Amino acid sequence: MEPETASGIRTWQWVVTVIVVIVLIVIGVMVFGNKGAQAPTVAPAETANNSQTGAPSASGIVMSDQYPGNVVYLSSVQMSAPGWVVIHKDNAGQPGDAIGETYFNAGINPGKVTLTEPMIDGGTYYAVLNSDDGNKKFDATTDLPMKDGNGNVIMHVFHASSSAGANLKG
Repeated sequence: MEPETASGIRTWQWVVTVIVVIVLIVIGVMVFGNKGAQAPTVAPAETANNSQTGAPSASGIVMSDQYPGNVVYLSSVQMSAPGWVVIHKDNAGQPGDAIGETYFNAGINPGKVTLTEPMIDGGTYYAVLNSDDGNKKFDATTDLPMKDGNGNVIMHVFHASSSAGANLKG
């Protein structure tokens, strides 16, 4: 017979329990500990490489359909260099007249664009990223639309809808 402890548990049960706990701790550290350690070291290195090599960063706009009115809410504007978000009316399926613009710094920022005329319910509109010539004053002749790697203008098509309701900010 094996000796029992005061609580009635045999020695081999204690040994097995301690070994199982140690194995679970080691597995937990390997699985969860490495993820936390890798994230901070990888992200800054990628950012540093992009800025050192001059590789263009991704630019884009995240937003949803808007409630008709004089303000367009942007969930996120990502720009590789300072520039403008310009809101255009629809002109036969293409961006037409500009009805508002707001300057954004490089990086990822939420924001809004106040319009010179209200959006109409059911209308189609375009949020277009434009560069800035350095003076922080919008001029459609010098602050040209930004293009992606394929040469396409970076824009987001959206609609004004009275049913946008609670989702009007993104």
